[in-house]
Amino acid sequence: MRKILITGASGGIGEAICDSLGLKHELFVLGRNKSKIKNLCQKYKFIKGSFVCDLSDENQIYKTINEINKNSIDFDILINNAGVTDDALFLRMDLEKWKHVVDTNSKSNFLLSSALSKNMIKKKWGRIINITSVVGHTGNYGQSNYCASKAGILGMSKSIALELAKRNITVNCIAPGFIETSMTAVLSESQRESLIDKIPMGKIGSPVDVANCVEFLVSDKSEYITGQTIHVNGGLAML
Repeated sequence: MRKILITGASGGIGEAICDSLGLKHELFVLGRNKSKIKNLCQKYKFIKGSFVCDLSDENQIYKTINEINKNSIDFDILINNAGVTDDALFLRMDLEKWKHVVDTNSKSNFLLSSALSKNMIKKKWGRIINITSVVGHTGNYGQSNYCASKAGILGMSKSIALELAKRNITVNCIAPGFIETSMTAVLSESQRESLIDKIPMGKIGSPVDVANCVEFLVSDKSEYITGQTIHVNGGLAML
């Protein structure tokens, strides 16, 4: 049984990951919304601990890392699932929108991966799984900040994978396409139909589709896979 930290745990994909891994591992969850994290812990009694942290704020991240170290929580697996959007066309994209998204999605990933990998190195075993996005490969209208943050994680993951491979630590990405979450729930019926027309499998994915992939990468069955991106997008982008 491994100790796992899941960020963005109260979202649709995060909750599906908890549901998939909870009975086999010791789960700790992190999110910025205190009430949602509390509800998640009440729903899944197997969750061993939780952290409330706004990942756009590096001071809160450092505080959380200190709390982890103070309580000697030795994580084997880190799942960087948290992510935000703040869309605007490139010509109207201001620095505040850029920093908010890049800091939340990329900087937090770096800080947590750096901190938690130290114990993995000591044990010579670990898994870092980064949830990115199909648009980090393809680009998307109005999301230059979001696409940059996710594409940056891809490059960072490959570099970290190279450096940690001999320590028996794998680093991989999962790039979901369009998944049934709060982000897609706001789409109108015509927008959904237009979107589905572009997906060869003819449907929007489920959070469980992503969680199944996470479960595989967590397992020993994936021990010879590192520095890779697994695309879960129904054929929307065949990369």
